[in-house]
Amino acid sequence: MGEVYGGIDAATIDAMMAAEQAHYGATHPDAAARAGAGLPGFYQGVPMHWMRDWPMPFPFIVAQATGASLTDTDGHVLADFCLGDTGSMFGHSPEPVREALTAQAGRGLTYMLPSDDALAVGGLLTRRFRLPHWQVATTATDANRFALRVARAVTGRRRILVFNGCYHGTVDETFVRLIDGVPVNRPGLLGQFTDLTADTRVVEFNDIPALEAALADEQVACVITEPVLTNCCMVLPDPGFHAALRAVTRRTGTLLLIDETHTISTGPGGYSGAHGLEPDLFVLGKPVAGGVPASIWGFTDDVARRLDAARAATPAGHSGMGTTLSANALTMTCMRATLERVMTVEAYAHMELLAARLYAGLSDVIAAHGLPWHVVRVGARVEFICAPGPLRNGTQAEAAHAGPLEQAIHLALLNRGVLIAPFHNMMLVCPATTAAQVDTLVAAFADVTRILAQGKVTVGTV
Repeated sequence: MGEVYGGIDAATIDAMMAAEQAHYGATHPDAAARAGAGLPGFYQGVPMHWMRDWPMPFPFIVAQATGASLTDTDGHVLADFCLGDTGSMFGHSPEPVREALTAQAGRGLTYMLPSDDALAVGGLLTRRFRLPHWQVATTATDANRFALRVARAVTGRRRILVFNGCYHGTVDETFVRLIDGVPVNRPGLLGQFTDLTADTRVVEFNDIPALEAALADEQVACVITEPVLTNCCMVLPDPGFHAALRAVTRRTGTLLLIDETHTISTGPGGYSGAHGLEPDLFVLGKPVAGGVPASIWGFTDDVARRLDAARAATPAGHSGMGTTLSANALTMTCMRATLERVMTVEAYAHMELLAARLYAGLSDVIAAHGLPWHVVRVGARVEFICAPGPLRNGTQAEAAHAGPLEQAIHLALLNRGVLIAPFHNMMLVCPATTAAQVDTLVAAFADVTRILAQGKVTVGTV
């Protein structure tokens, strides 16, 4: 008997992929001519190697993207539920951001000094995310790295703790996994010359006893976590998990860093605001400036006081935090426009409504075909998972991945006019998404799952 992924046999999956690849190649002549052999001058034919992770035989070329739609150079208009893998979570080029960007272009882009927009942004961040001290960086990776430096500086401890399956950008010390219960450097790392497990502890998400044991010796500076594991098959927190996490970190003198880069989908104040979490440190990247590269990291008065003391006791020199383009004028004006006029209560209400519609539609399709799959949602972020659920930790999330099946589904959806994230089954609803686009996605998903469930893939299936 052949391999089975998510209840679908490998032969059916292979047949679907072959049919969908043939259709894609035939309907993207411009992309085939100009990018079929790779974009000249770039390693692996793309300007950033992640662009090779899409399931199509060669990437299409984007002509423009507005709102929740993306148009390629072959004239295909796609309903975009990937949205730059969260970078454009509030839609492509929101009008307030576009206006701010255009206006700032005539006033200078970067000068390593504050602007009127910086005066406004500090107050906006304090009120929205309920922390009094903020810094601006360029990526969530930067923000997480800087925040972890602060945590070590103010606690005098070396170690951090992560949850198995986590993702916090390319912060080295977070690339630790549990494999058969043993902490190891995450597989696939290039050029990694140290054993990250020496100063990073890793336990399973939702495992309170393991968390308590890992923090008991009071040697961990900081726990860094998303409120919901998202860059894998999504894992929601058990009831009471976050309360227990906060209690044990306080009891052991361990700082708590909440990374909301993906869970900002929950509401205007992120998952922390919606659920009353009380982090010591807070990070948000990707969409906070409407698609312009930016991130923020904030902390409490207590951390600020201890940081002042640590800085006073440290010789003068480079802090290891900050980059020249951090908090540039263009970033600050776009961030202000996003916080004031894009990330609004009304926008989130629209996103929540349509995300619930998408969740229900996908769930109904799965049930109709009797597939052993499930759907999970955190605010405007929705995923279908080709395994039974709910999942409780990173090990279960890793086991739930069905790579060949997911790739075939993604390409089949693309050929039916819908784009979702290439790395897993993530879909985002933005303020510009329409009910018609949601229904298009559900209908396309229904067609694809019907073909898979019936095992009847033929030439011309699309």
